[in-house]
Amino acid sequence: MSLMTVKEVAAFLDVQEVRVERLAREHLLISKDKDADGNPLFDRGDVEKYKELAERLGGI
Repeated sequence: MSLMTVKEVAAFLDVQEVRVERLAREHLLISKDKDADGNPLFDRGDVEKYKELAERLGGI
């Protein structure tokens, strides 16, 4: 399992970091862990699946 920071997820999805934080709050992206500062970390596989689903549904 490879973990991604909020910044990395935002770059991968081509959205702002605040959007990633909102997706996490709304449980559309589930964080797997927290870093030393308490920021969420996301599983790369989950992020890739989310991006694929979102694209099928019309965009992120």
